[in-house]
Amino acid sequence: MRRRRPPHYIEPGGPLFFPNPAAFDDEGLVAVGGDLGIERLLLAYDSGVFPWYDEGLPPLWWSPNPRAILELDSLHVSRSMAREIRRGAFRLTWNHAFEAVMRACAEREEGTWILPEMLESYAELHRLGHAHSIEVWRDAELVGGLYGVQRGALFAAESMFHGVTNASKVALIAAVRAVFARGTRLFDTQLLTAHLASLGASAVPRRVYLERLGRARTVPVDLTSIDPAQFMLEAQSL
Repeated sequence: MRRRRPPHYIEPGGPLFFPNPAAFDDEGLVAVGGDLGIERLLLAYDSGVFPWYDEGLPPLWWSPNPRAILELDSLHVSRSMAREIRRGAFRLTWNHAFEAVMRACAEREEGTWILPEMLESYAELHRLGHAHSIEVWRDAELVGGLYGVQRGALFAAESMFHGVTNASKVALIAAVRAVFARGTRLFDTQLLTAHLASLGASAVPRRVYLERLGRARTVPVDLTSIDPAQFMLEAQSL
């Protein structure tokens, strides 16, 4: 696959800038280098770009084509999944254990892109109100969760995990319902996988994603203070 242009190189501590992702090939490697400073991360999400790289590499910044999103009206909840939620075996919280969710998402046998510097930066995003988590508990044990970054009416889901069967599905279903109920217009899941497709995610052209992002990111939405009791009630009403 021919690359239309090479990725933009960002000097460490260099100017805050990302080129237009539409100028790059479908793989979507937009930029290399820079840092995970808060302002650069926020600009990345505003630009339709996210960091994804392995240990030992400089930050790599991506905007693939197509882009995976999940619409509220396409969210698929199977009958068995709905019964599982109504059974009430899980307790849900919001923004209660952000770093614990990130750490659990990083514990993958195949390795992880959630490196220590990424955990530190996203935890700071959370403290500043730009990143949020949903936690799924069984009794006092954290058994599932999801975290993501918010920019206005965009919620960019970054990663999720499960420690018991269905816990990550519960996290995603409940998160989608909750954030859309509070004004979110664009729920980004980055890359389409079979698992996400089974829950209703679909792929849209990058240009469509960027157009919707441009409209969504300036819309004020408050996701900081979702009431956990109501949040659980919404999930159990499926």
